[in-house]
Amino acid sequence: MDSDREETLAVEVGPEGQDQDDDVYVPVKKRKEMMQAQRLARRKQPTLEEKAREERRRQQEAEQGAREGPAAGISLMEAHEKLKRAQGPRVESELDIQLKQEEEILRNIRHAKELKSVEELAKGISYTEPLKTSWRPPRRQYSPTCAPLSRLEACPAHSAAFGRQGYCQTNSNSDARFVGVPVALSGRDMIGIAFTGSGKTLAFSLPALMLALDQEIKMPFVGGEGPFAIIMAPSRELARQTYDVLIEFTDALAKEGYPQLGIMLCIGGLSMQEVMERCQNGVHIAVCTPGRLIDVLGKKRITLDVCRYFCLDEADRMVDMGFEDDIRTIFSYFKGQRQTLLFSATMPTKVKDFAASALVKPVTVNVGGRAGAASLDVIQEVEYVNPDSRVVYLLECLQKTPPPVMIFSEKKQDVDDIHEYLLLKGVHAAAIHGSKDQEERDMAVKGFKEGRKDVLVATDIASKGLDFPDIKHVINFDMPEELENYVHRIGRTGRSGKTGLATTFVSDMVPMTTLLDLKYLLKEARQRIPPFLRKLKSEHERFLGTGNVQGCSYCGGPGHRITECPKLSNVQQQKTRDITYGSDFLNGGDNW
Repeated sequence: MDSDREETLAVEVGPEGQDQDDDVYVPVKKRKEMMQAQRLARRKQPTLEEKAREERRRQQEAEQGAREGPAAGISLMEAHEKLKRAQGPRVESELDIQLKQEEEILRNIRHAKELKSVEELAKGISYTEPLKTSWRPPRRQYSPTCAPLSRLEACPAHSAAFGRQGYCQTNSNSDARFVGVPVALSGRDMIGIAFTGSGKTLAFSLPALMLALDQEIKMPFVGGEGPFAIIMAPSRELARQTYDVLIEFTDALAKEGYPQLGIMLCIGGLSMQEVMERCQNGVHIAVCTPGRLIDVLGKKRITLDVCRYFCLDEADRMVDMGFEDDIRTIFSYFKGQRQTLLFSATMPTKVKDFAASALVKPVTVNVGGRAGAASLDVIQEVEYVNPDSRVVYLLECLQKTPPPVMIFSEKKQDVDDIHEYLLLKGVHAAAIHGSKDQEERDMAVKGFKEGRKDVLVATDIASKGLDFPDIKHVINFDMPEELENYVHRIGRTGRSGKTGLATTFVSDMVPMTTLLDLKYLLKEARQRIPPFLRKLKSEHERFLGTGNVQGCSYCGGPGHRITECPKLSNVQQQKTRDITYGSDFLNGGDNW
């Protein structure tokens, strides 16, 4: 029977899989092996039709998995991977390329060292908790609305009399007069950002006075001891202005029976006798510029053994590239943890990231919207003026408003030329720039504040932080290359809720990037944009609103991206020159 079955199989299936009726006999076992080999060969070499059929099947499975997802037993990740395989390699868009370039630039400029003293870096000292103080908000003024804010970053409670404070943002300029006061009194590190003329000086001066007074009552200072607090400014004029405010407060407190606090003004142009004249019983608060403070610390006229309060006014300039080593040197004189506060009207993202390395769980308080935005109380007018006609056109611009008026120029020679021209035309004018001696600078500022001078012509040393009463008009003789300097300039008017006017001269000499920044700043402040600015376009304009930052993530300019940032380009060129020729930041300028 088996032989009959073998005979039947031999007839039905031949060696090539076809019917056989000739007399060649192939055993069944060998035929099975031949058929298995043929099947394996077909599996290894599929036909084109089979390949197309398999590809269609995979695409159908991927689409079905993406539609059905977990309901079909396929995870979303698996469906995503199948869909990516079905679609093939992804082609990068222009936006992807732009964002990748920006990320690479930010990675290259990121600082390797933290903003700490050499000893802290060497010993690995790191503070994880902020300083503790004895201050508590009065119960009768405690606001229940602070509860949700207190949960965020463990923000200190705030007083209802101070308005909304803490880790928050408010659009009310009146709140800026006391911005961050409860945060500073509670011992927290802080980054304070507010419009020019909104009361930042009071916000950091009042806590310094109260904490120093509390220290003096508990344990009185003796001669040669202190300071307890340091307030640092980028220019001599700004330091003197803060000093005058503190003297006014301390004298008023002394008349009410409180201890007399010692306030020291440590800036260039003053003798050591003038510096220490009010500090016979010790220094409670030192107002200074960085270069002169380093000099005084090096000569051991004062020490920072008991100093616990450190404030940087106009911090965007103070912690910028040129002052990094100065601040690190000053930090090396501290003997313990300090409370650090940074205040400014403009705070670019790269400066915030850099400064945050020196702070412990900082609280950021932003009053008035985007950091670096222009005040809405200033009417901005931009006019195209031929460079050769600017000086003559100044007289016509001065007729727009009554005095007092400020005129800004980047070059010292232009300041002197404008000053001389105005004096020849009978205008009561004063001039100030870094090359003038300190006595002449003080006389110019004093005469302008007292109303004996109608016009003050100045470089940018007078643009940051100086408070002049009721300035009607600011004229920019030239457009500064960095937009933050423009914001500070026009911020000399429209202060404390008053309205002011700012006129800016531009020409073909102004870089395209600067004009685009100005255009978008005017648009943001809802100002009239002149036709020649409205026509300006940039090939990167379509990328301005992408990413986490509107505009440039380095300098904060709203009209360009970091790939075309002029400030970054200048900094990189300066670093190259410093490496080649050496650098000297303490060159007798305003930081001394």
